Amino acid sequence: MKISDKREFDKANVFGQGKENTAFAKYFIGNSYLNPLTVPGEATVFMANVTFEPGCRNNWHIHHAAKGGGQMLICTAGEGWYQEEGKEAVSLKPGMVITIPAGVKHWHGAKADSWFSHISVEVPGEETGNEWLEAVEDEDYSRLG
Repeated sequence: MKISDKREFDKANVFGQGKENTAFAKYFIGNSYLNPLTVPGEATVFMANVTFEPGCRNNWHIHHAAKGGGQMLICTAGEGWYQEEGKEAVSLKPGMVITIPAGVKHWHGAKADSWFSHISVEVPGEETGNEWLEAVEDEDYSRLG
Protein backbone atom coordinates (compact mmCIF):
# COMPACT_ATOMS: atom_id res chain seq x y z
CA MET A 1 0.00 0.00 0.00
CA LYS A 2 1.42 3.38 -1.02
CA ILE A 3 1.77 5.74 1.93
CA SER A 4 2.56 9.39 1.22
CA ASP A 5 1.56 10.78 4.64
CA LYS A 6 4.54 10.57 7.03
CA ARG A 7 2.43 10.14 10.19
CA GLU A 8 0.53 7.26 8.62
CA PHE A 9 3.79 5.71 7.44
CA ASP A 10 5.34 5.96 10.92
CA LYS A 11 2.45 3.86 12.27
CA ALA A 12 3.10 1.16 9.63
CA ASN A 13 6.90 1.25 9.94
CA VAL A 14 7.04 -1.22 12.85
CA PHE A 15 10.86 -1.48 12.93
CA GLY A 16 11.33 2.28 13.27
CA GLN A 17 12.91 4.91 11.06
CA GLY A 18 16.22 5.27 12.86
CA LYS A 19 18.71 8.01 12.12
CA GLU A 20 19.54 9.80 8.89
CA ASN A 21 21.83 7.57 6.82
CA THR A 22 24.63 10.14 6.56
CA ALA A 23 27.44 7.57 6.23
CA PHE A 24 26.03 6.35 2.89
CA ALA A 25 24.22 9.53 1.76
CA LYS A 26 26.56 9.96 -1.22
CA TYR A 27 25.21 6.67 -2.64
CA PHE A 28 21.54 7.77 -2.48
CA ILE A 29 19.30 10.22 -4.31
CA GLY A 30 17.06 11.67 -1.60
CA ASN A 31 17.08 10.96 2.12
CA SER A 32 17.29 7.53 3.69
CA TYR A 33 17.33 6.45 7.33
CA LEU A 34 19.00 3.50 9.03
CA ASN A 35 17.83 1.61 12.12
CA PRO A 36 20.25 -1.26 12.93
CA LEU A 37 18.40 -4.31 14.27
CA THR A 38 21.51 -6.34 15.11
CA VAL A 39 24.96 -5.32 16.32
CA PRO A 40 27.92 -6.20 14.06
CA GLY A 41 30.11 -8.74 15.84
CA GLU A 42 27.34 -9.75 18.26
CA ALA A 43 25.17 -11.50 15.65
CA THR A 44 26.07 -13.76 12.74
CA VAL A 45 23.94 -11.66 10.39
CA PHE A 46 23.72 -7.86 10.17
CA MET A 47 20.18 -6.58 9.69
CA ALA A 48 18.91 -3.02 9.54
CA ASN A 49 15.60 -1.36 8.75
CA VAL A 50 16.21 1.08 5.90
CA THR A 51 13.60 3.80 5.34
CA PHE A 52 13.39 5.80 2.11
CA GLU A 53 11.49 9.06 1.70
CA PRO A 54 9.31 9.26 -1.44
CA GLY A 55 11.54 9.27 -4.54
CA CYS A 56 14.66 8.16 -2.64
CA ARG A 57 16.72 5.33 -4.08
CA ASN A 58 20.23 4.04 -3.77
CA ASN A 59 22.78 3.90 -6.59
CA TRP A 60 23.37 0.81 -8.64
CA HIS A 61 25.60 -1.47 -6.62
CA ILE A 62 27.00 -4.98 -6.38
CA HIS A 63 27.55 -7.15 -3.29
CA HIS A 64 30.72 -9.10 -4.01
CA ALA A 65 31.80 -12.32 -2.31
CA ALA A 66 34.28 -15.10 -3.01
CA LYS A 67 31.72 -17.51 -1.50
CA GLY A 68 28.18 -16.95 -0.19
CA GLY A 69 27.32 -13.30 0.38
CA GLY A 70 24.67 -11.18 -1.27
CA GLN A 71 21.69 -9.44 0.28
CA MET A 72 18.06 -10.07 1.19
CA LEU A 73 15.36 -7.39 1.37
CA ILE A 74 12.29 -7.96 3.54
CA CYS A 75 9.71 -5.32 2.61
CA THR A 76 7.85 -4.00 5.65
CA ALA A 77 5.99 -0.72 4.92
CA GLY A 78 4.98 1.51 2.02
CA GLU A 79 5.94 0.73 -1.59
CA GLY A 80 9.21 0.68 -3.46
CA TRP A 81 11.18 -0.61 -6.43
CA TYR A 82 13.90 -3.20 -6.96
CA GLN A 83 15.71 -3.63 -10.25
CA GLU A 84 18.50 -5.86 -11.51
CA GLU A 85 20.57 -4.75 -14.47
CA GLY A 86 18.98 -5.81 -17.75
CA LYS A 87 15.63 -6.68 -16.14
CA GLU A 88 12.35 -4.86 -15.55
CA ALA A 89 11.86 -3.15 -12.17
CA VAL A 90 9.85 -5.10 -9.58
CA SER A 91 7.18 -3.31 -7.52
CA LEU A 92 7.84 -3.91 -3.81
CA LYS A 93 5.09 -4.21 -1.19
CA PRO A 94 5.02 -5.27 2.47
CA GLY A 95 5.56 -9.00 2.93
CA MET A 96 7.72 -9.46 -0.17
CA VAL A 97 11.22 -10.91 0.13
CA ILE A 98 13.88 -10.27 -2.49
CA THR A 99 16.99 -12.48 -2.58
CA ILE A 100 19.99 -10.89 -4.30
CA PRO A 101 22.90 -13.22 -5.04
CA ALA A 102 26.44 -11.91 -4.83
CA GLY A 103 27.65 -10.37 -8.08
CA VAL A 104 24.26 -9.02 -9.24
CA LYS A 105 24.15 -5.32 -10.16
CA HIS A 106 20.96 -3.77 -8.74
CA TRP A 107 19.29 -0.84 -6.98
CA HIS A 108 16.28 -0.38 -4.67
CA GLY A 109 14.29 2.44 -3.13
CA ALA A 110 10.92 4.12 -2.66
CA LYS A 111 8.31 4.85 -5.26
CA ALA A 112 8.03 8.52 -6.19
CA ASP A 113 4.78 8.92 -4.22
CA SER A 114 5.33 6.65 -1.21
CA TRP A 115 7.55 6.22 1.81
CA PHE A 116 9.15 2.76 1.89
CA SER A 117 10.97 0.53 4.39
CA HIS A 118 12.70 -2.78 4.09
CA ILE A 119 14.90 -4.83 6.35
CA SER A 120 18.26 -5.27 4.69
CA VAL A 121 19.99 -8.55 5.53
CA GLU A 122 23.69 -8.89 4.74
CA VAL A 123 24.13 -12.54 3.76
CA PRO A 124 27.31 -13.95 5.35
CA GLY A 125 30.09 -14.96 3.01
CA GLU A 126 33.81 -14.98 2.41
CA GLU A 127 35.67 -11.88 1.20
CA THR A 128 32.49 -9.80 1.04
CA GLY A 129 32.25 -6.15 0.06
CA ASN A 130 29.99 -3.64 -1.68
CA GLU A 131 30.86 -1.83 -4.88
CA TRP A 132 28.87 1.39 -5.26
CA LEU A 133 28.29 2.47 -8.83
CA GLU A 134 26.42 5.17 -10.78
CA ALA A 135 23.17 6.78 -9.70
CA VAL A 136 19.85 5.62 -11.17
CA GLU A 137 19.09 8.27 -13.78
CA ASP A 138 16.08 10.51 -13.08
CA GLU A 139 14.77 9.82 -16.59
CA ASP A 140 14.85 6.03 -16.03
CA TYR A 141 13.33 6.31 -12.55
CA SER A 142 10.52 8.62 -13.71
CA ARG A 143 9.39 6.00 -16.27
CA LEU A 144 8.48 3.59 -13.47
CA GLY A 145 4.79 3.58 -12.60
